[in-house]
Amino acid sequence: MAAEKVFPMTQAGKEKLEQELEYLKTVKRKEVVERIKIARSFGDLSENSEYDSAKEEQAFVEGRITTLENMIRNAKIISEGELAGDTVSLGSSVTFVELPDGDEETYTIVGSAEADPFEGKISNDSPIARSLMGKKVGDQVSVQTPGGEMSVRIVSIK
Repeated sequence: MAAEKVFPMTQAGKEKLEQELEYLKTVKRKEVVERIKIARSFGDLSENSEYDSAKEEQAFVEGRITTLENMIRNAKIISEGELAGDTVSLGSSVTFVELPDGDEETYTIVGSAEADPFEGKISNDSPIARSLMGKKVGDQVSVQTPGGEMSVRIVSIK
């Protein structure tokens, strides 16, 4: 049997997933079942778009529940003590400047389960994070992105 994938995440990230799982199991699941029940009452299921839509939503919710349970079960919590303050690692907040004259950008490197670029959290599997891992303040790093190669200089690590 293949080994389960480990999902590195912060304690806060795990708690967020647990809250979503609880919501899906206690609230959303019941809402979808109710939608299915109402749609069935409309009669012929072969031409019932409300029923089809509710069944699709049910499949999505159940799939998401399974995914979240797996992620939580295989979570590896990153503790503050594991963070090496002078090198970029999982859980680090990294500020860098795109060379030659770009603006400063700050991202926190998190596991894929917590990634949210709009909140400044990038996955450790992303090209930028993989290029920055293990580097130190002042290092110039070449990053391969889908849009081409870019160079950055690390300004700070927290």
